[in-house]
Amino acid sequence: MAQFKEISPNATATQKLANWFDNRFPTAGVEYRKHMSEYYAPKNFNFWYFFGSLAMLVLVIQIVTGIFLTMHYKPDAASAFGSVEYIMRDVPWGWLIRYMHSTGASAFFIVVYLHMFKAMIYGSYRKPRELVWIFGCTIFLMLMAEAFFGYLLPWGQMSYWGAQVIVNLFSAIPFVGPDLALMIRGDYVVSDATLNRFFSFHVIAIPLVLIGLVVAHLFSLHDVGSNNPDGVDIKGPSAPKDAAGHPLDGVPFHPYYSVHDMVGVCVFLMVFSAIIFFAPEMGGYFLEYNNFIPADALKTPLHIAPVWYFTPFYSMLRATTDVMVDVFVVIVALAAIAAVWKGRLGLVGKIAAVVLAAVAIVLLKNLDAKFWGVVIMGGAVIILFFLPWLDRSPVRSIRYRPRWHSTLYGIFVVFFMVLGYLGIEPPSPLGTLLAQIMTVYYFGFFLLMPWWSRLGAFKTVPDRIVFAH
Repeated sequence: MAQFKEISPNATATQKLANWFDNRFPTAGVEYRKHMSEYYAPKNFNFWYFFGSLAMLVLVIQIVTGIFLTMHYKPDAASAFGSVEYIMRDVPWGWLIRYMHSTGASAFFIVVYLHMFKAMIYGSYRKPRELVWIFGCTIFLMLMAEAFFGYLLPWGQMSYWGAQVIVNLFSAIPFVGPDLALMIRGDYVVSDATLNRFFSFHVIAIPLVLIGLVVAHLFSLHDVGSNNPDGVDIKGPSAPKDAAGHPLDGVPFHPYYSVHDMVGVCVFLMVFSAIIFFAPEMGGYFLEYNNFIPADALKTPLHIAPVWYFTPFYSMLRATTDVMVDVFVVIVALAAIAAVWKGRLGLVGKIAAVVLAAVAIVLLKNLDAKFWGVVIMGGAVIILFFLPWLDRSPVRSIRYRPRWHSTLYGIFVVFFMVLGYLGIEPPSPLGTLLAQIMTVYYFGFFLLMPWWSRLGAFKTVPDRIVFAH
């Protein structure tokens, strides 16, 4: 039996209660000290580091509001739309809960996109944080699945037809596509069976996976330590430490950053509340106007597009036409020629490069462009998982890289946002051309990173954190 800690009889009631709890559940105290009061984080965190804690906040908002919505929602094709209207009109404060949940979905993606961009510019995915990044990308993937399954539940026109279009994309996969689409729908069309299985995944299965991934993400981060804007390792063997072994360039997460993050939380909640009370539809971007019309399987909307956080990838899908496939063929051929002509491969490696290029060209020319669109859309997310091994820069942070590296990142962000806008708009020849150019840039940014990330004159990284109050 564990030895109980004694406490002074003159201690306050709060101290006695804390001691009583700690004697009976010491693991909680150990984990609190490990991940909060004795977890030392770099002292130069800036506003970019708000978004990790904000993602946790939005996750809690979505879970809590989702529980209350589930109390009144009916996952039945005949009743789903009416139950949402009942929540909005008759349930006390139901409109607020529904708008918090719908706005929270968009807020979740905004926060996660910014959090991932912070990791990209400061090199937070670099060794030894590869697993932290992989867990984060898996969270992003699960978040997309969660949003997709939840998108059908209001059973409005855009929900119904958006789900119909996205599920039908899986049928483009050779051999298994039609059966896979049938399995996802549970029927030959989007129907009551689809709604029930989407509801199950949205409410139970994926949230459980998400919570587990978030815990793994945080634990793996705290095991290797947080990165910082300078990319300096504050806990390494050569990093300066005090007599107790704590890094001199770090401060305890609590109370310093728990209070620091409250600034971001307050600003976020003000913006979040303003949207909920004054513009919950956000001009049709957060809640599409067609989704206030009940789903009608006999009336197709003029323009079907997913909600805004999917549209960059949807643009890439639409941009993959037969012309785009021909461009891919040229790129593969040029890559093979470059590998043979300028590459440092041996004879066997050069032969393998030519054979692989030939196989890729044959597949590109013989499989439907719709299938390659699905591959491009999925590959745009999957390629993020390989970022720790694609980046060969000698420094982590963008602060110490050549200035033109920042320009490449800036173009990447602008193109990604334009792709998102183009995905919302109806297709047009000019829009398709722009989307094709930006899709090539998106993949070129990552696939050529082993080459361009090593180029240029890099600044000297300081031995210690550069920080001024």
